[in-house]
Amino acid sequence: MKIDTSFLVLVLYSTFIFSQHPPATNADEVVQGLLHKKQMEASSLVKNVPFDNIGPTVMSGRVVDADVNPDNTTEFYVGYATGGLWHTTNNGTTFEPVLDSAETINVGDIAVDWKNNILWVGTGENNSSRSSYAGTGILKSTDSGKTWKNVGLPDAHHIGRIIINPNNKEEVVVGVTGHLYSSNEERGIYKTTDGGATWSKTLFIDNQTGIIDVAFAPNNFNVMYAAAWDKDRKAWNFEGSGSGSGIYKSMDAGNTWNKISIDSSGFPTGDGVGRIGLAVFDENTLYAVHDNQFRRKEKDTKKESNGLAKKDFKTMSVEAFLKLEDKKLNAFLKVNGFQEKYRADNMKQLVRGGRVKPIDLAKYLEDANAVFLDTPVIGAEVYRSNDGGTSWQKTHTGYIEDVFYSYGYYFAQIQVSPADKDHIYISGVPILKSKDAGKTFVSINGNNVHADHHSLWINPKNPKHLVNGNDGGLNISYDDGKNWIKANQPSVGQFYAINIDHKKPYNVYGGLQDNGVWVGAHNAPQDDSWHQTGQYPWESIMGGDGMQVQIDNRNANIVYTGFQFGNYFRINRSKNKQVYIQPKHELGESPYRFNWQTPILLSYHNQDILYLGGNKVMRSMNQGDDWIAISNDLTNGGKKGNVAYGTLSTISESVFQFGLIYTGSDDGLVYVTKNSGGSWSKISGSFPKDLWVSRVIASSHKKERVYVTLNGYRWDNFTPYVYVSEDYGQNWKNIGSTLPISAINVIKEDLDNENVLYLGTDNGAYVSLDKGTTWQVFSKGLPNVAVHDIVIQPEAKDLLLGTHGRSIYKTNIAAIQLLDAAILNKPLHVFEIPAIQWSDQWGVSWSAWFETKEPSTAITFYAGTSGDVSIQITTKEGAVIKEFATKADKGMNYVSYDLTIAEQGKNILEKEYPDEEILKRKNGKYYLPIDNYVVVISKGKSTKKVPFIVE
Repeated sequence: MKIDTSFLVLVLYSTFIFSQHPPATNADEVVQGLLHKKQMEASSLVKNVPFDNIGPTVMSGRVVDADVNPDNTTEFYVGYATGGLWHTTNNGTTFEPVLDSAETINVGDIAVDWKNNILWVGTGENNSSRSSYAGTGILKSTDSGKTWKNVGLPDAHHIGRIIINPNNKEEVVVGVTGHLYSSNEERGIYKTTDGGATWSKTLFIDNQTGIIDVAFAPNNFNVMYAAAWDKDRKAWNFEGSGSGSGIYKSMDAGNTWNKISIDSSGFPTGDGVGRIGLAVFDENTLYAVHDNQFRRKEKDTKKESNGLAKKDFKTMSVEAFLKLEDKKLNAFLKVNGFQEKYRADNMKQLVRGGRVKPIDLAKYLEDANAVFLDTPVIGAEVYRSNDGGTSWQKTHTGYIEDVFYSYGYYFAQIQVSPADKDHIYISGVPILKSKDAGKTFVSINGNNVHADHHSLWINPKNPKHLVNGNDGGLNISYDDGKNWIKANQPSVGQFYAINIDHKKPYNVYGGLQDNGVWVGAHNAPQDDSWHQTGQYPWESIMGGDGMQVQIDNRNANIVYTGFQFGNYFRINRSKNKQVYIQPKHELGESPYRFNWQTPILLSYHNQDILYLGGNKVMRSMNQGDDWIAISNDLTNGGKKGNVAYGTLSTISESVFQFGLIYTGSDDGLVYVTKNSGGSWSKISGSFPKDLWVSRVIASSHKKERVYVTLNGYRWDNFTPYVYVSEDYGQNWKNIGSTLPISAINVIKEDLDNENVLYLGTDNGAYVSLDKGTTWQVFSKGLPNVAVHDIVIQPEAKDLLLGTHGRSIYKTNIAAIQLLDAAILNKPLHVFEIPAIQWSDQWGVSWSAWFETKEPSTAITFYAGTSGDVSIQITTKEGAVIKEFATKADKGMNYVSYDLTIAEQGKNILEKEYPDEEILKRKNGKYYLPIDNYVVVISKGKSTKKVPFIVE
């Protein structure tokens, strides 16, 4: 195989370094990557391209922590897992982001020194989810979030807890959870006594065990407790417990520690000890909520109904199967969603003939969700100590059901009321409270409250006042959880995928983490005016964890979407009807494996044809009603674990040829077929091994061209892997080597200009104007957030970014699409100005008490160098009626013009057009009347003119 020389070195290096698995990126590389991005931002040719956030907001995103001013409870900060830090001074009516200027907006925990107005942010989410992004250490602000300084622990990745000595602002203790997907040394307890200038590690257990929670006794900072968590997450499996987990105590403000959850203490010990949350009432009384991963005793597992159960078939003999009552067997088959062709009579024929075994019925039902949710673990438990942690007693008899299920790693938070040591709360899928020290619990998961909870603040002066953070944002209660209000003004949606239709105005669709699938007009107003009408401009069309969306381009009412692990539906929005369309394997075959975000694709060539990727490519010729597999397994075959793995993660079909299809898998394989699945060729042999193929994209400009991005996030490897091939994947060129360190999620080819590529990473978005030779940073209005998906609306020429933490951003790319070599080499180029529709509402308000309508248009130009620019608005004959100046940066520039003219300009127009009277509007300004005009831009010796019209 012929490979370009620059890439050969990378391939040889990769063959050696990836012989076991991709290495975690070290902290120095991350720091250098952040500096690299800063430098690229300063010199970017597109740094002035303006991005607007189009929401949606109402479903919000995952909150990890909230910190309320105890002396003014209408002021508080809210930390979102991937959406940054937000500040309110009006009890959540409005929020302002205060972390957007920082190097990352991934948050694990926050702490506020209200006396001294100091903010601490532990970056990197602490919930260990599949989308819990790493941070860059500890950020500190001494000016209410205007500026931030990284004060250390860059290799921590994920911060569990930060506590501040209330009597000494310089003394801070941090619980570091550590890397999510790899081992590392920078985890445990760290302490500073000089405000973060230096840190000392005071507790270290091992390189796989970190600290998830730290709490101290009120009125005595010397007495504190830490929860250690031994876990091991891989792409295919998550062990959320281990012998390293346990509770530690310090009597000297975190300088030294002793383990107190020992065998004689009454608290669980051993491999089944999972995540622990702590709450301290006083020096003697404390609580722990524990995600107990030990298995339940057989007699304690939930009893099955009187009918047949999946487990019955795992050990059933052929003889016993053939004796089953047809009615009983048919009931089992129907309830469990077996295909219509599998009914009692033909099932018995298949078993009798030896083509199927009874155990195959159980295997047929073994999908990723079943493995994930059916694990019989003990789950949530609450323990209390009355002697400072020396001894522990479980507070309840039996199990606390339906709180953690088998994913307690996502929860395990507990709080105790500052006013009553018997009044506690635990957070899980619902939020529960107990008035009797944990003997009994009741749910306070009321209306308008999301199900998954991660944070709770209790007002020490009014314990009935609660502030709760969850996967659906923020809720506030003033009656101890009986009633809640929602405070979801920030645009912090965590999108996995987005798409568009071709209506006018066009709609945007998207699937969100734990918040379903939504659709709304791209120009829907992002304000609270919808409260007056009672109808939010975005509509929910699917629940669960929202995933990919395809829209029939002949009829936008036909939408294909669904939730995690391949549970997809065909929705007819006009008829409010949905049909479940997940492909089913044949009985006796191994079950299909579906990725958490299963790829689906409507064929460009026929919108009745739908592709869906499990571990094989499935194709339907009739909108998902019937399926056939058109490939064998296109992965490495999967791995044993509790998460579906060895699955397809991306599918692309060429616009040039039906059946020219590419696939990528979560275990690093890329395949191509040129004959609709008749044969497949692996084309990923030269890539680094075991990386997640985040995108494979068939070019819409050249039939032989294909792009691939690989993502090492699930190894804590953040190297940018971006490749292009000009010959169907036979040879590859690395086009990501000049990018800063950040894992790549998506690449998108511009629809009009083949030289322009767009890229979404775990830390922002980029564009290349030369097919990937160099990259430019998008940064205006766009924080350092993970960009999961990129879509172009071709008629409007809008670029849309689906972010995992800040909802959806939009910008117009008409000018970028025109940036060819000729323009890039000019000293000055002015782009066409769209026609402006005149309105008699300009400068007018229907009431003196309301704002007037102020129009504007963007004057867009490219400058070869930075410097001063003068702008004139003239009549078509050349008379100057408005003049102003600005400073230009090298690259794209956008100047907002408010369409006003000065008194002198008004006189010139009235002199040239005696029949036209230009009236002063209510706001005291004159506006351009309907006519043709010219924009004249001068920079140095260069002058350019562009006509425009007010119509």
